[in-house]
Amino acid sequence: MREKEIPMGDEYSLANVCGDPIKIRDWVAAGLPSDTVSVDNGIITEFCSRWPLCIDPQIQANKWIKNTEKPNGLIVMKFSDHNLLKKFQNAISSGYPVLIEDVEERMEPSIDTILTKSISNVDGRRIIRVGDQNVDFHNQFKLYLTTKMPNPHYLPEVCIRVTLINFTVTFEGL
Repeated sequence: MREKEIPMGDEYSLANVCGDPIKIRDWVAAGLPSDTVSVDNGIITEFCSRWPLCIDPQIQANKWIKNTEKPNGLIVMKFSDHNLLKKFQNAISSGYPVLIEDVEERMEPSIDTILTKSISNVDGRRIIRVGDQNVDFHNQFKLYLTTKMPNPHYLPEVCIRVTLINFTVTFEGL
């Protein structure tokens, strides 16, 4: 870049470009470590266009998401829950955030339409199919996925549906 004489600053920081210092302060107060990597991961989690899947062996992202989204009515689930689809239908139609914990390397196929955001416009309503039900999609709905596995090997079908974010602790974050 310097060879082409393109103007640029000496220090690039995602937090300086996309971050809101007040929001970042709130994230740190909610349990997000204040190191650069963690703050960048928080920004990516906030702005990614696909649902975030956080690789989180130390459970930092999990705690941060729980503390941040608790006032918004966070619903915490696991794929093993017997009423998973019913909880999803309620959360999507009401606009509650959802955290799915302990995600393994294979995803539950019944939530593919949610992961791909397969939303249709029908008579002015935004509809998504969850299981065998059509549900009104509330704009405030958010989905977070976390795994405790330190080195998961997700299939390409999973990787194209989510944004993978590595929240593994760095030396700077200790």
